[in-house]
Amino acid sequence: MGKRILTQRAGRGSPTFRSPSHIHIAPAKYPPPTNETLSGVVLELVHDPGRWVPLAHIRLENGVEYYIPAAEGMYVGQEVYVGPEAPISIGNTLPLGNIPEGTKVYNIELNPGDGGKLSRQAGSYALILGRSGNYTLVQLPSGKVKPIISTARATIGIPAGAGRIEKPLLKAGASYHKWKVKAKKWPKVRGVAMNAVSHPHGGGSHQSVSRPSTVSRTTPPGRKVGHIAARRTGRKKGSSV
Repeated sequence: MGKRILTQRAGRGSPTFRSPSHIHIAPAKYPPPTNETLSGVVLELVHDPGRWVPLAHIRLENGVEYYIPAAEGMYVGQEVYVGPEAPISIGNTLPLGNIPEGTKVYNIELNPGDGGKLSRQAGSYALILGRSGNYTLVQLPSGKVKPIISTARATIGIPAGAGRIEKPLLKAGASYHKWKVKAKKWPKVRGVAMNAVSHPHGGGSHQSVSRPSTVSRTTPPGRKVGHIAARRTGRKKGSSV
C-alpha cells in the first residue's frame, strides 16, 4: 500500500492546507445596502496578511464600521460617501447605475448586498462602458464585458498596491514568507523528483514521467496528477514554437 500523495492530503482540507484565518484583519466587504447616502471617515489604512492590497477601515455617520480594499490616493481622515447620491470621487461607493460611463471602479458586487466580488486585487480596476436596460455593462480586468445589475455597488478608483509584482523576490526566504500567509504550500516539489511511493511520476533511474501524463477525469485520486482531462496535448499543427 502506497502513501497518500500531496494532492490527496490537500484535498482533505486539514489545518496544514487551510489559510490561517486568525491572522486576517476582517472581511473586506460593504455594509448592508440602504437607500440613503451616508458620509464616513477613513480611520486607518491597514495591512492584511496574504491579501496583497491594503484595507481601508471606514466608520459611517450611523456608527457602522467596515473594511474595503483601499483605493490609490485614499488617506487617513478622508471623508467618503456611501449611497446613491454620493459624489463621483475616489473612495466613494455608489450603485453601478449611478456611476458615469468611462469611470474606473473596483470591488464590484455581482448581486446587490454581497459586499463586493470583482476587481479587488491591487491595480485591477474595471471600466463602466454603458447601460442595457436594468444592467450596467462593465469591462473587467480580463477584458471581458459583463452585464451586472445596476443596483449592485462599486467603489470609484483603482485598488492600491499596484506594481507589487514588479519588485523581485531576490531570495527563497522572501518567497517563503510570501506564501506562508496563503493557503498554498511552498516550495512545490516536482513529482518526477519524488520517490515512486510518493508520486505516480516518481522513481526510476532518471527523472521522467515514463508514461503519458494525461489522465481521465474519473481517475482515482492517487493517480490523478499531470494533465487532467486534457482537451489536447503537444504542439499545434503549423506552430513553430
